[in-house]
Amino acid sequence: MKVHIIGGGNLGVSIALGIAKFSKNNQVTVTRRNTASIQYLAEYGITVSSDNKHTIQEADVVILTIKPYQVDTVLGEILPVIQNKTIASAVSGLSLDVLQTKTNNEFPVVRIMPNIAAQFGESATCISFPEKYKDNAAPIVDLFQDLGTAPVIDEKLMDAATVLGACGTAYALRYIRASMQAGIEIGFDSNTALAIAAQTVKGAAKMLLEERVHPEQLIDRVTTPQGCTIVGLNEMEHNGFSSSLIKGIKTSLKQIKG
Repeated sequence: MKVHIIGGGNLGVSIALGIAKFSKNNQVTVTRRNTASIQYLAEYGITVSSDNKHTIQEADVVILTIKPYQVDTVLGEILPVIQNKTIASAVSGLSLDVLQTKTNNEFPVVRIMPNIAAQFGESATCISFPEKYKDNAAPIVDLFQDLGTAPVIDEKLMDAATVLGACGTAYALRYIRASMQAGIEIGFDSNTALAIAAQTVKGAAKMLLEERVHPEQLIDRVTTPQGCTIVGLNEMEHNGFSSSLIKGIKTSLKQIKG
């Protein structure tokens, strides 16, 4: 499949690299106004251009990884020169109805919400689309399954998916940072503390994904009566660990919804 990504920022580049590394038989083009910082993508066989229309006529899917305020300008630029292309939008807050209106109801549209772990084949990419475009969306779902997981969800949950899956990357990293800082305080050098904290989170996530059980079932395996784990967990909860995370996620969602 020929994939044309408009918006060579962090997310667009992560998707491009993920496709190049983990998905077969695809050709990828990435565009951005200033290409100096992404020229290295050519090493992975990715075409880089400052022209949003560069070879776009040959694309099977156009992926938008741009800011909301850029949508009208970009669509005004590309719509006159493309036909029968599926447009996949990763633009935060841009609904399918609005996207269809902006594209004059002339193009199959899909809404995607990947995260920057796509670069490592570990994105949690939520996808939604109108039922009439199910066949057009199928190759996109397959593509993002190569880059991690790609559940198809109801569009009304896409803003929530943005918070849980995309913003959630930052939340997880903040937990790792805090663990690293604690590790330094209890005696480790920073590099060792970071390596232990990051691998521990990776291991916990892998157990959940493979065993598909509730987190508490795995927590029970680690906690023992009067042990050091349960007293640490209880201290965190006394200081609002879970409630602060929940409040943060809900606050991020309010920000998206305006």
